[in-house]
Amino acid sequence: MLTKPQGIQGTVAHMETLTLAEPATSHTLWSLFWQAGFIVKMVMIGLLAASVWTWAIIIDKTIAYKRAHAALNRFEQMFWSGQSLEELYRSLADRKTTGMGAIFVAAMREWKKSFEKGARAPMGLQMRIDKAMDLALNREVETLESRLGSLASIGSAGPFIGLFGTVIGIMTSFQAIAGSKNTSLAVVAPGIAEALLATAIGLLAAIPAVIAYNKLSADVAKLGSRMEGFADEFSAILSRQIDEKIARGS
Repeated sequence: MLTKPQGIQGTVAHMETLTLAEPATSHTLWSLFWQAGFIVKMVMIGLLAASVWTWAIIIDKTIAYKRAHAALNRFEQMFWSGQSLEELYRSLADRKTTGMGAIFVAAMREWKKSFEKGARAPMGLQMRIDKAMDLALNREVETLESRLGSLASIGSAGPFIGLFGTVIGIMTSFQAIAGSKNTSLAVVAPGIAEALLATAIGLLAAIPAVIAYNKLSADVAKLGSRMEGFADEFSAILSRQIDEKIARGS
């Protein structure tokens, strides 16, 4: 007599387990996306597009900064190889230069233009050369920093956009409860699931963007510091040569 009720209770418990497990197994990420409302879908698509754009910037900038470091190393080797400034300038003047090369060419171009016009005031010439190098340095840094602002925007706005999708998903759950007058998990789960999915996609876009922005900004600072140091050192070299050239009456 005792074994039969136990068997019935076991069957009921097993059926309840299957009922509770069914919503979890029937909702994949893909199905959650298609079951989401229009607004939540647009939020998810926008965040996924932002994530793809983030990784495209990360890969592009990582490669570009490695090349920039290599270019600085190559130019420093040429600059300190004992080659004269005139020879180095002639080898670079007609080529597209970046980094220290662009700063060097800008300074030498101003140097040659000034002496061709008979400049005799060392202070004015030095100021013009420094200004030319500052402008070239600023252009190089701006090029290195391009598109980093997108990473900052995605990193700061991504979680809030995901939160907007979360709010819409929770509202969908409340509307389902009100419509069915049933608070069971099967009624609430779809809306909650799409809400959490929107949050997860927002974090998926934002976290790499924030980490990459900090890392790439530090790389730009290092590159900018190296170029600024070269500009200061080259300015001192040109200052001595200006004094010597004017003293000789050239």
